[in-house]
Amino acid sequence: MPYRTSLAAALAVAAPLALGACSNMTAQQQSTLSGGAIGAGAGAAGAAITGGVPAAGAAIGGAAGAAAGFLKEELREPR
Repeated sequence: MPYRTSLAAALAVAAPLALGACSNMTAQQQSTLSGGAIGAGAGAAGAAITGGVPAAGAAIGGAAGAAAGFLKEELREPR
């Protein structure tokens, strides 16, 4: 099986499981997790493009994204 086909099959199986795991989280937990994931992806991509170490970029971006997601919900006006 070619690599792309294997990757697509793995994502097709993993995506619904990952999305279902967020159903019992609070808004703050979801925002923190989303921010961390987006930050990690952006950090890894940015490091790879600029010639840095993608793992370090992912770690720094993930931490910054998680903090931003947490603060977004923490500082939100009460409804």
